[in-house]
Amino acid sequence: MIPPGFLMSRRQSLAVGAAGVAGSALPPLTTPVSAAPSNESVSSYGGKAKTVLIVHLSGGLSQLDSLDMKPQAAAEIRGEFNPIDTATPGIQVCEHLPKLAQQMDRWSILRTIAHPEHNHLLATHVALTGRATPVPRGSASDLDRVESRYDFPNLAAALDFVRPRNDGIPTGVSLPNYFIEGPLTWPGQHAGFLGAKHDPWQINQDPNDPNFRIDSLNLQPGVTAPRLSTRRQLLDQLNRNLAPQGRLQSFKEQQEVAFSLLTSAKVAEAFQIEREEAAVRDRYGRNKFGQSLLLSRRLVQAGVPIVQAAMGIVQTWDTHVDNWGALKNRLLPQLDTGLAALMDDLANTGLLEQTLVVVMGEFGRTPKISNLPGQALPGRDHWAWAYSALFSGAGIRGGQAIGQTDAVAAYPVSRSWSPADVLTTLFDGLGVSHEAMVIDPLGRPNHLLNGDVIDPLYTGRSV
Repeated sequence: MIPPGFLMSRRQSLAVGAAGVAGSALPPLTTPVSAAPSNESVSSYGGKAKTVLIVHLSGGLSQLDSLDMKPQAAAEIRGEFNPIDTATPGIQVCEHLPKLAQQMDRWSILRTIAHPEHNHLLATHVALTGRATPVPRGSASDLDRVESRYDFPNLAAALDFVRPRNDGIPTGVSLPNYFIEGPLTWPGQHAGFLGAKHDPWQINQDPNDPNFRIDSLNLQPGVTAPRLSTRRQLLDQLNRNLAPQGRLQSFKEQQEVAFSLLTSAKVAEAFQIEREEAAVRDRYGRNKFGQSLLLSRRLVQAGVPIVQAAMGIVQTWDTHVDNWGALKNRLLPQLDTGLAALMDDLANTGLLEQTLVVVMGEFGRTPKISNLPGQALPGRDHWAWAYSALFSGAGIRGGQAIGQTDAVAAYPVSRSWSPADVLTTLFDGLGVSHEAMVIDPLGRPNHLLNGDVIDPLYTGRSV
């Protein structure tokens, strides 16, 4: 079997022949090749982004109550909110997103994202990797849909494999929580079959907590930088006597990552959010949402290529019950305030020109309002056939709404775009070659860019 995770270009895959016999011709996994020769095909939009910031709305934002409102629909469809005009004539958003409305010239709304997965776990893997989960699903239980090392790598993990770093700055940081609920761990959050070495660095603390501190980035009392260097040399000598395989090799790789982080002052300083002026912290909102976006901005400034800010724990935006109360009183105002401060800071520092920002969940919500059994407050259920996302920065054209859905925001009536297209657009924005491939555990070559670049985000010409 071909070792999972080996990277090669399309040209190289043709040279070694079919996947079933390619193993004998491939070099070992320990010496991965570059993504592709520099003269191979790359989109004309590629390379403008140095960082991608993913603001993930776990549970699924209701498109009808935010970015794709249908005020002319029947009462059982349109909901309780009213649309407001934005800074861009002809585009309206929810009344509880007034700051977004004022900044519409910086944002592009994509209203026709669609895919077939209506289960949180499966849809999250699709949203974060651009792929369906590879493990066969045997039962109706969510317990066979959980995260595994057979998953496809997410954006940060794949980029780390394509462009490994040795400067002490992690390729990916996810915060402020992992998506776990009881026995269920949402798939698509780590490097999958590429191995733990390429997992994004995970922060599981609230940046709004006065005691927020990342202990793993601080040396223990009495341990100086020279002493740490001496310890590393000793550890390297001990590791030379160990066979570089299996769990020992994985542990060694994690040690190397830990040493790099400990010796990176830029990363350590980025997490010192208490250094921000009180007025700046207030602008983002003194809550977990807002302070996570502020911390994300600091990580962007530190040079972290992929930052994922989770706007809540799993199913935070899963508004089966009290959809309008949850959105009006907490979710939309906190998101609106945090995003406005983030965009102001990125724009004022020039970072928006090189930071591609995307705001989306794993799916949207049903057009029809419903009540769960035993619940008095109505809501909306899961819906992946049409939902909306926001894009900005790094060449994205602001002040536009791309795509059109039907009269109840149920299905696209113009071209639909998939999460694979979204991930392809992000890879392309980072300048990753369209020829880049990884080999999965079954020996099959997979293009990292497995969709289409969403050209209208850059051109303004909808398809």
